[in-house]
Amino acid sequence: MTGYTNAALFFIASLTSVGAFSAVPKTGERTVITRDIKTPDPVPFEGQQNALELMQTGRMYRYNVAPGEESAVSQCEIEVTKYTGHKYCVALNSCGSALMLLLKTSGLEHGGEVISNAFTFGAVPSAIEHAGGKAVYVESDYNHVMDVADLEIKLKTHPNCKHVMVSHMRGKVADMDAIADLCEKYDAILLEDCAHSLGVRWQDKHTGHKGIACAISSQSYKMINSGEGGFFLTDDALMAAKCAVYAGAYEGLSSKHVTVPGPEIFGNLPNELPNYSVRMSNLAAAVIKPQMKTLEERIEKYNRRYAKLTATLESRVGHLLSIPVNTPGVTTPVHDSLQMNLSHDMTDDQVQAFLDGCAKHGLPVELFGHKSNARNFVNWGFAPADEPLPMTAKMLSRACDVRMPLMWDDADFDDMANVLAESLSAAVEE
Repeated sequence: MTGYTNAALFFIASLTSVGAFSAVPKTGERTVITRDIKTPDPVPFEGQQNALELMQTGRMYRYNVAPGEESAVSQCEIEVTKYTGHKYCVALNSCGSALMLLLKTSGLEHGGEVISNAFTFGAVPSAIEHAGGKAVYVESDYNHVMDVADLEIKLKTHPNCKHVMVSHMRGKVADMDAIADLCEKYDAILLEDCAHSLGVRWQDKHTGHKGIACAISSQSYKMINSGEGGFFLTDDALMAAKCAVYAGAYEGLSSKHVTVPGPEIFGNLPNELPNYSVRMSNLAAAVIKPQMKTLEERIEKYNRRYAKLTATLESRVGHLLSIPVNTPGVTTPVHDSLQMNLSHDMTDDQVQAFLDGCAKHGLPVELFGHKSNARNFVNWGFAPADEPLPMTAKMLSRACDVRMPLMWDDADFDDMANVLAESLSAAVEE
C-alpha cells in the first residue's frame, strides 16, 4: 500500500493514543451521520445582493451594458485572471463548453485524436466528442493521475495525435514537467482540464500554465459555485479571440470584453466562426465574483480537515487502504474531497459490504469503478476505449470517493472518520 502522506504523518505524531481511535466502538454502537453529504458551498451575502440588484435591472445578458461599462461577467473574468495569473479569460455556461473550445481553438480537426486520462469525469470525453475528436486514453495510477510512461507509449503508437488534454481529476496533478516534455518531444499540443484544480499550484504557479490553455469550473460541487459555469483561460491571444467569438461575441461585441485581445486579433473571425451561444450570464458571474475573495480561507479549511481525516484513517485502518499521494511539484494542494484505495486483499463482496455499511450509517461513498459511475471509462459508450486499460480498471475497482462539505462542522468529520473506519473493519470481519 502507498505510504503515509506528510500531512498524515504530522497528525499521527500528534495523536496521544492509537487506542483512542479503535475501529471497534467501545459501546457496541455504530456512529451515524445525519448531515447531508450533498450540501454545496453557499453563495456569500455579497453575491446574493449582487444577484438581487441585477435581477431588479433585468440586465442579465453580458452584453446589455452601456459603452464604457463593465458587465458583471467582465468583472468576474478580471478577478479570475488575477487569481490564476492568465492573461486572457472568457466566461462560459459550463466547463464542458470550455473544454470543447480548448480543442476547437487549438486546431483540432474533425476525427482528430485527443489523448486524455482514462480516469476522469465523463464530461471530458464528452467534450472531445463534442469538438469532433476521438478520445485515446492513457492509464491512470494509484495516485489517480496520468501515468507518464503510458502517455509516451500512446504518443508513439498514435503519431497523428496532436492534442493531449490532461485532466486534474479531483485536484490531483500528474508530473506536469514530464508531460510537457513529452508533448514537446512528440509535437503535441498540451491542454489542461482544471475543473477540479482551482487553487492548486504546481511549483508555486497556478495549475493551467504548463499547457497553452486550460478550463476551470463553477459547477456547484467545485471551489466556486454558480450552479453551472466555466472559464477558458490562456495567454494565447488568437485562442482567446476565437473562444470569445465561438461563445457568442458576434459583430463588434468583443469590444465589451476586458480580458480578451484587441480588435486587430479578432479581424474577420466573427464572420468566419460559428456562434455557439455558450456565454456566461451576468447572474452567474454576480454570485461567483465574491467567492473569489474567500478561496484561500476555504482552501486552508479544507486542507486542515483533510489532513486530520486521512491521518485518523491511516492510523486506524491503514492496513486496509491507501491515500493517494501528491506528485512532487504540487506546492499547494486543494483537498475538498477524500479519495482512498481499498486493499486488493479485500474481496468484491467485502468492498460492497463496506459501501453498504457506510450508506446505512448516513455516509454515501462512491466506488469509481461501479458499473454505473460516470467516472468509469467502461461507461463511456459514446467514446469507448479501443485498447485495454488494465491498470486503470484495477485501480478503479478499489478507488472510493467521499465529499467533504465545507458547511459541516469539524466534529462531523470525526463522525466521518468513525463511519469509514467502523464500516471497513466490519466488512472484513464478516
